[in-house]
Amino acid sequence: MVTRRVFLATPAVLAAAAAPAAAGQDEAWGGRRVTTGADRSAGRGWPDFAGHKVGVLTNPTGVLRDKTHIVDSLVAAGRAPVAVFGPEHGFRGTAQAGGSEGGYTDPRTHVPVYDAYAVTSAKLADMFAKSGLDTVVFDIADVGARFYTYIWSMYTAMVAAVTVGARFVVLDRPNPVGGKAFGPRLDPAFTSGVGLKPIVQQHGMTAGELARLFDAEFLPADTGGRRLSKLDVVEVTGWHRDALFGDTGLDWVLPSPNMPTPQTALTYPGACMFEGTVLSEGRGTTRPFEIIGAPDIDWRWADELNAMDLRGARFRECYFAPTFSKFVGKTCGGVQLHYTDERSFDAVRTAVAMLVTAKRLYPAVFAWRSDNYIDKLSGSARLRTMIDAGAGVDDVVGAWQDELAAFRRLRQRYLIYR
Repeated sequence: MVTRRVFLATPAVLAAAAAPAAAGQDEAWGGRRVTTGADRSAGRGWPDFAGHKVGVLTNPTGVLRDKTHIVDSLVAAGRAPVAVFGPEHGFRGTAQAGGSEGGYTDPRTHVPVYDAYAVTSAKLADMFAKSGLDTVVFDIADVGARFYTYIWSMYTAMVAAVTVGARFVVLDRPNPVGGKAFGPRLDPAFTSGVGLKPIVQQHGMTAGELARLFDAEFLPADTGGRRLSKLDVVEVTGWHRDALFGDTGLDWVLPSPNMPTPQTALTYPGACMFEGTVLSEGRGTTRPFEIIGAPDIDWRWADELNAMDLRGARFRECYFAPTFSKFVGKTCGGVQLHYTDERSFDAVRTAVAMLVTAKRLYPAVFAWRSDNYIDKLSGSARLRTMIDAGAGVDDVVGAWQDELAAFRRLRQRYLIYR
């Protein structure tokens, strides 16, 4: 059973929630106020969790408008969680990509923290049972890409919640790259930690919307036909599907160490595919996923990409030496992506164009990772094999249009925001 929580906040409640914000920050997207699910609940004194034993799956993005973390706010309000569960990078965000913080007692709140990154649903269910929770709360800012791991931590937690009979609550937040869907759908044969279920590469949904879809479409197959006993989504107000993060009036909090700006998030659903190549995806620079390159790449790449007149994008020849990850300390040539129109920018198509041209211009430099990680990122072997066979951008992108259309139809019944 799914419950959509629509709270009627009084002017006093709205004023209290907004008090720390700077003047002019509260009006966005045609004058409508954008307020997160966490701020709506906190503004009422967290009544949703009164009398419940709450476990919170969150990270540094789980903050209120005044930048207080929700766990700290719950403790201060006398509704201390019985446990916190940390995803990739950890609850307080101290770990790099592919890492977590382990288990410990949070020194600020004295709440026990469990390491929930890359664990099975059975292991997480054991953690839930050990903590004694009856309600699981998810509050993490996602960036809208299938291979960003937080939505799969949420899914794993949903399966575990079914196992222990716990209620599940999503404190919803805007999708920073908007509500449109793009890219290929995951082939279930390529399931991995960067894609557990068949959704498209840029899903265009909020965590609350995904939770509704997951509960109805995927959970029964993994739980013996069961769904969550209760799913509540505390909705965002004032958010429109065409809105990007800059329209929200909210402040950006890094959802992971290599996601420094909203512009990084905008390119990430496409440019992250360069993790599946030998080229640097810009980790170790101040503009990861916007700067791409390798030694022996030159000005021709930028010229070629600009000649393609890709929507919303312009490329600049650039040189960089990463401080970590690939090519540490080596001078790389490549491109930096600059936006000419963020609303018309298509991250997935742009990245396909970059892959196609890089392989053609630099055959002695460009290569896929030997483990074919690109297949997990793109959701099948199709993108890799088509590019290797010399397919052009239109052919590659055209190959997934039917499955993209099918996903758009499927998700329609689970969308909350218009």
